Parts: sequence; C-alpha cells; structure tokens
Amino acid sequence: MSSSPVDRNRLWSRLDDAVAKQGVPLPTPVFVVDLDAFDRNADDLVRRAGGKPVRVASKSLRVPVLIERALAQEGMHGVLGYTLREALWLQQQGICDDIVVAYPTVDRGALAELLASPAALAAITLMVDDPAHLDVVDSVRISSSEQVRVAVDVDAGLRVARQHVGPKRSPLGDVAAVLRLTREISSRPGFRLVGAMTYEGQVAGVQDAVPTSRARSAIVRRVKSLSINQLAVRRREVAAALADVADLEFWNGGGSGSVEETAADPVVTEIAAGSGLLVPTLFDHYRSFAPRPASYFGLPVTRKPTAEMATVHGGGLIASGPIGADRLPTPWAPAGLELTGLEGAGEVQTPLTGPSAARLEIGDLVWFRHGKSGEVFEHATTVHLLAGDEFVDSVPSYRGCGQSF
Repeated sequence: MSSSPVDRNRLWSRLDDAVAKQGVPLPTPVFVVDLDAFDRNADDLVRRAGGKPVRVASKSLRVPVLIERALAQEGMHGVLGYTLREALWLQQQGICDDIVVAYPTVDRGALAELLASPAALAAITLMVDDPAHLDVVDSVRISSSEQVRVAVDVDAGLRVARQHVGPKRSPLGDVAAVLRLTREISSRPGFRLVGAMTYEGQVAGVQDAVPTSRARSAIVRRVKSLSINQLAVRRREVAAALADVADLEFWNGGGSGSVEETAADPVVTEIAAGSGLLVPTLFDHYRSFAPRPASYFGLPVTRKPTAEMATVHGGGLIASGPIGADRLPTPWAPAGLELTGLEGAGEVQTPLTGPSAARLEIGDLVWFRHGKSGEVFEHATTVHLLAGDEFVDSVPSYRGCGQSF
C-alpha cells in the first residue's frame, strides 16, 4: 500500500465499504487486518530470509488466527513468545508445539505448570541469561527428572569504548560470560541447553530512511553497519566456544528490520520476525523493505467543533517506548488529517485538523495506524479480517479469548 493520498483515500472507501456490507453497526473502535497485505508481507519476510526459517514473534500479532495463518506459510516455523503463560496457552490450544520464550521468566506458578506437563516441556524453551533464572525453576521442582529446555540470550548491542548501543537485555557480553552460564546449566540436573539468541534491536528495530530526518538516518545506518560487523565476530566466537559444551538446535537472531543482514550470518539458523507482517508506522522507513500496512483501527466522528475540524471518539492508543510523536497513532485514511498539538490522541476524544477534516461528517469513520505491531490488540476483543473489499471473518484477539499476558 502506497502512502500517496490517492491510495489512502481508496483504502478509506474500501474499509468503509467493508463495514457497510456487514449490514449491522460494528462496535468501535473497529479493528481490521488486511489479509491481502498480511500474506504478501509474509511472503516478503520468507524471501528476505533466504531459505532460513522465520520464527513468528507472537508479541507482534496477539491474535491466535493470525499466528496460525503465519505458521501455515511455507518458510515460517515456530513461535517466539513473550511470556511463559502465553507459551503454555499456545501449546494447550494446539496452535504451536515449538515455542521459544524470548524473555526470562520468574513466574513460579507458570513454571510449576510447565514442569507438570510432558507435552509442554517438549514444546517450550525458556530463555536464561543468569544462574538466578535456573534457581527460580529449581525452587518449584518436585523432581529433577523433568528436562527443561533452555536457551541463552547473548547480548547483541554495539560496544564503542564504554558505550553500549542497543537493547539493555542480557549481561552475557562475551565468550567467558556465556561459558560460565552454559557450564552452570550443564552441571545442573534437569536442564538441557538447546539454543542461543542474539537480538540486535539497534539494527532490526530502528528506522534508517526517514525522509524528514536524513542526518539522523545516516547516523543510524552507520550504527547498523558497525553493529552487524561487530556482532558477526561475537556470534562466531561464542558459537565456537559453545560447540564444545552443547549441540545447539537453533540460533535465533534478527527482526523484521534486519532479516537479510541477520540471515547472512552463517551462525544464525533462524530469523525472528513479527512486525513485518502488520507493518506499524514505526516500520515505515527502512531501506531493507517497502512498507505494506496491514493493520488499522477505525474511530467514529462524534463532534464538529468547527467547520474545519472533526473530533473522533477515543484514539489514545499510544505505543510503548520513549515518549515522542512517533508513538502516537496516525490518522491514515482519509489522507489529509492531523492530530492537534494540544490534545494529541486522547482517551475519550481526538480532534483532527487538516484539509480532509472539513468534509468529514458526524458518524463517518476515520482509520488510524498504530505505532507498534500487536500492541493495539490489547485494546481489542474482536479483529475483523479483510480480503478484497469485504470482511471474511471476525476473530478474537488474546483479550477476546479471555487472556492477558
């Protein structure tokens, strides 16, 4: 989908037509995923991965049907989950039997449930980066006969002198630190080291071709280049050391914004991706791929404060991360709408200005895009799936299934 005003106005008509064809009013916000764009994005991620499997990041979807749809795509295999309770639920529902939990857990209740289920133990891999994570597992064990699959999260940040650029995740920054933990894992009964992870968020998750920030984008591209080169060496050294300790099943890396670069590293065996399926606004300006937005939410116009303004009901669905304008939802269709500087996107109302505001009438829907993938569905119970110019299904999100992870 182009960001041209013509294409955005066509999208407005397409979405409004799909709503009208329902024949009954839909509760608002109306949450929509465009399956045509979703499927093409999935094809594109697989192509960019160059033959390496893509592990689906469930945090970026949070809709079971969409997770299953992605996993049905040839070239995609397994889920990268974000909590152990989520992983247990996905396994129990039969959605996936190969789930790597991307973040360490200290949820003793969920760990007890994992240890009590042979099927879950076979399907789920826990992430660790500290012996304390192993201690938490052991604190709820009844017996050491249960084999818990674990992977080590190796820091993937860029180091320049004393500076660290990238997500502040793992303390495992060099071969010695990784080996200390892996030897600890090997020495403890009931644990099996099966994988490693390196998430280079400063490469995968930062826009590098923003038209309005050319100087900053140039700096970001330089940081990415340095990161890729430095991380390739770190991965190679850690992998060589681990070869004497364990026979790893997988090495996970990357993200939607760095698929090609990560796939080019011979150490990496699989690529993590999720945001590239729905393409939120924070993924609009990458050199590595062209955005094809697939997720929208519609809000009704309920007020006309002036002839040149329109106010929609709700709208304050703000993305996580550092506070800034890029975390606000973007009024997308029709084209030619802007948030106001004083109110922004509000919990109960969002005033809009711009050339298109004058032609909006009370009752019209305005379609927004969210800043981050998946997060918007924490506010949804039902997601309408669009194919062509009509909704072909209405499916529950995690919230709609009664789940909150």
